[in-house]
This record gives sequence, structure tokens and C-alpha cells, in this order.
Amino acid sequence: MSTATAPPPTASRPAPPPVPGRFRTSIDRLTDRRGWGARLGYLALILFLGYLVVLPLYRLQALAFEDGARGYDAQYSRPDIGSVIWTTVKLGGISLVIAMVLGTLLAFAVTRLPARFSWLRVIPVLPIVMPAIASVSGWAFLLSPGPGYLNAAFRTLPWWDHLESGPIDVYTPTWIILLTGFGLTSFVYLFVSAGMAGISAEHLEAAQTSGSSTVGVFFRVVLPLLRPSLVYGGGVALLLGLGQFTGPLLLGSNTGVKVLTTEMYRRVSESPADFAAAAAAGSPLVILGLVVVLGQKALLGNQSRFVTHGGKAFRSAPARSWWAVSTVVIYGFVALVAPLLGLIAVALSPYWSESIQWNALTLDNFRQLLSTPDVIDSVVTSLVASSLAVAICVPLGFAMANLLVRGRRYTVLRLAGDLITALPLGIPAVIFGVGFLLTYTQPPFILYGTRTVIVLVYVVLMLPFATRLQMTALLSLGETYAEASATSGASSLVTNLRIILPLMRPAILSAVALMFILLTHEFAASLLVRAPTTQVMGTRLYDLWANGFYPQVAAMALLMTVVTGLGVGVAMLIGGKNVLDNL
Repeated sequence: MSTATAPPPTASRPAPPPVPGRFRTSIDRLTDRRGWGARLGYLALILFLGYLVVLPLYRLQALAFEDGARGYDAQYSRPDIGSVIWTTVKLGGISLVIAMVLGTLLAFAVTRLPARFSWLRVIPVLPIVMPAIASVSGWAFLLSPGPGYLNAAFRTLPWWDHLESGPIDVYTPTWIILLTGFGLTSFVYLFVSAGMAGISAEHLEAAQTSGSSTVGVFFRVVLPLLRPSLVYGGGVALLLGLGQFTGPLLLGSNTGVKVLTTEMYRRVSESPADFAAAAAAGSPLVILGLVVVLGQKALLGNQSRFVTHGGKAFRSAPARSWWAVSTVVIYGFVALVAPLLGLIAVALSPYWSESIQWNALTLDNFRQLLSTPDVIDSVVTSLVASSLAVAICVPLGFAMANLLVRGRRYTVLRLAGDLITALPLGIPAVIFGVGFLLTYTQPPFILYGTRTVIVLVYVVLMLPFATRLQMTALLSLGETYAEASATSGASSLVTNLRIILPLMRPAILSAVALMFILLTHEFAASLLVRAPTTQVMGTRLYDLWANGFYPQVAAMALLMTVVTGLGVGVAMLIGGKNVLDNL
């Protein structure tokens, strides 16, 4: 759906001369000639994507309803199901509030940075580069009740010097929710900052000359104009919060904190696996995902009400507030630097304890990690699977974006394509993991234990991002370039290769960078479809965590962060330093 992501700001470019009216029907005439060919091509594409996206979900739900809905009875007759659902709702709702407040504040602060500190605008994006599993591990090393480094420091203070553990317990629902909110802040920031960049300075200056303070301008002018971005970002953050898996699994497993996603994992991990109950556990998340996506459309209505600039009249807001510097720096320290320091301290130590033995610091954990064949294989598998999935998703996303933007003649196909490409964004990755595990461990395609099934589930998860980012770029280009090319006699293929794709290069590279980041981080679906011979970095880290090898967990988390950072660096070398800004 077009409501899945907010259009990123695009650089203004001079438009070609308008095409005379007598030529405006040229594209329609060409389309008439190729009408059935285009329909058949789009139909084949939608059937292929439907097989990948819809079939695993259908098989799960069909299994849940078998034998008189035995799966629902097994899952929802348990005495603790009410607590599980309530914890899931709290996790999604409260983390949404945290992410919305912090993400919006950061987006506003970035617009007010002094010129010489403008480089700080990249800081709110950087936490995305750090895998969620690495960030959660880092905070566990800092805030575990006993050996957590920060807790040990707090216990030296007069208020808590009588405690033997604590005062903070990172394994409680409260802290799982707080860390989830911090983790979602960067995603909200991406949406809101894109909308913030589109607010003309004239609006802000007019409010200020009328006597409004900075706070007044923010609440009376900026927030109302940001409604589309807030709805987009809020919807995505809510879905990610409700489907959160990493934090509850790593931090909540030993303390009895359960959410619907961890219930699904438990159901398919037990012996024998109960796919029907797992499917039933995920049903509320599927329904909520559809409700949120449809709700976005209803809340936005006519989006032309929020247009605030156009053409040469646009200017970004003046940047001169020093409070913005401290806001961005504090967030960067809490969201990125602090967990990194926790990881580094444990990774350089022979064992994890509440105090750092400075004379015992060593690189042995890294040496042992890099000398383990399984670890190297997991890195290779992550890179190969992620790269292949991105290479597949870019052309698929471009084709679907063309259908959604220009396929006005194919109403039914457009609606089907819109729904199929929106589903992976509204449904948690763990549900697709269970669905793929069920689908590809039986005929006609038995792919369990191969890299192919990892690539396929990665393609499904990234399909919304590949489609939406390229779709917004196509919308910003308009029809004029394609019309001018068509009247010159160029085919659609030539037009796309020589004109449209070169103009879309920044958006495509931004999509590549974002997909690579998300896939090298991917943990939930990978944990379900992996096999002992096909591990990725996230699943290998989880095995180390489950076995209590904490120094190697820290080293593996740092390795994941470095690999992701190198991938983003390559994208920036190819596409320029603004690749991250265009996410």
C-alpha cells in the first residue's frame, strides 16, 4: 500500500518541457498495443509473489482451523493466555509512545542544529546499523541485576550501597518495553524527518513573527503538518512493537515474560512441533496488522491538505538552536554508544563479571570466534543470502512500483499487488518464519536446510521496502519524462533503462542500503527456518547466548555490527554520503 512508508525528500530537478496535448495519448496508444502482454506479465508476477507471501499464511491458518479449530483451542484455553496478550499489547502500545515522542523530538531537533554541527543529523539513523540482537545484548551486559556494569556502579552510590543486586532488572517487562521503544525511535525518526524536511521555512517564520515560541511553533504548526508522517511512522512502529521478538526472547525467557511471538517460537520448538497452535497464536497479530494498514488510509484521507511547499519557493527551516545539539548527542549516547561500550567490555574480558579486570583484557574471544568454522560460515551465509535477496527484490520492487503508479488500467491487478506487497510489513517476521518452515518442509518444494529458503523468506520480508521506496521515487518523477520518451519512439524498456532508472538511482541505492541493513540484522524468521548447516549471524549469536558464552556473544555482536557498517559504507561509496539521509 502507498501508506506503508513516507516519501523521502527528493532533490528538486528541472522538469522537461511539457508535452503538447496532441501527443499526450501516445503512451495510451502504446499501452493498448501491448495491453494483453502487460496484463499477462503483471499477472504472472502477482501469482509468483502470492505464492511466496500468501501461501505460507494460508497454510498456517488452514492448519489452525483443522480438527475443529484444535490449534485455537490448544493456544487460547491456557490459563496464562490473558497475560500473554496483555503483555503483547503493552509492549506494542507503550513502545509506540516512546518511539513517537523521541523520534519526533529528534526530527525537530535535527532541523534546528547549528550549521557547524549539521553532521550530527546522521546520529539518529546510526542505531539502525547496530543489530537489535546486539543492542539488547549490550544492555543486558550493562543492566543485569548482578553482574551488569551500570548496576555495579549504581550500587556504589549511597542510595543503593545496601543492595546485593540491582537496582535495575533488565529482564522485567518494563525494561523490555523501554529498550523496544528506544530501538523503534530511529524508524519513527526516518518517517518524521522526511516530513519535516518538506515544511517550508515561511510557515515557521510566520508563526515566530506572530509571537509564537519554539515550543508553540512545534505544537501549533509543525505537528499538524506532520500528520501524514506521524500516521505512517506510528503505524510501522506499532506493528514492529507488537511483533517484537528479539527483546522478549533474549531478556524474557528466563523470567517468564511471554508475548505472542515468543509463544509461536515455543510452539514450533517443542517436540513434537505444534504448528496449529503456533498459527493460532499469531492470528491476533495478523488481524491487527491489517487493521493498522487500513487505519492509516482512513486517518490520512485527502493528503493534499498537508502540502506545504513547491518548486523554487521551498526553503528548509533555519538552524540555530543549541538545545538541539545536546538532544541529539544524548540520544546517540544512550541508543548507540552505551550498548557498544557494554559489548566491548565483555568481548575483551575472559569472563563477564560486575567489574572489569583491566589487566586481563584480551582479544582471545575474537580469535576463538574467527577460528570457528561455524561462525565464518554464518557470516558468509548472511552476506550471500542478504545480497541475493536484495538483488532479487530491487527488480521485483521496481515492477510492482510501476504497476501501482502507472497501471491505472489494471485495477484488479493493482489492488492485488497493493495487498500482497503490504502484507509483509503488517505481519511480524516470526509468522512468516513459521509459515515458511511449514510450507517448505513438505512437497512440492522441500527446501528446509538450504540457503534457498533463507533467501526466499528474506525476499518476502523486504518486498514492501523495495516497492515503497521505488514507488515514492516514481511518484516524484511524474509522467512527463516517460511521455517525452514515448513520443520520441522509445519503448518502455528503453525508457526505463535510459531515463527512469538513472533518475531513480538515489532512491534505489537507499533501498539497497536499508534492505542490506535489515537483512544482516534479521533474526526472527531466520531462527525458525535455519538448520544446523545453514546458520546466519543472528542465529549463531543466539546459540552462544543460550549456552552462556557471553564474551563470545559480545564479540559476535560486534562482528555483526562491523559487517553491517561495511555494507552501508560500500553503499555510500557508490551512492554518495546522502544514502542514509534518503532512507
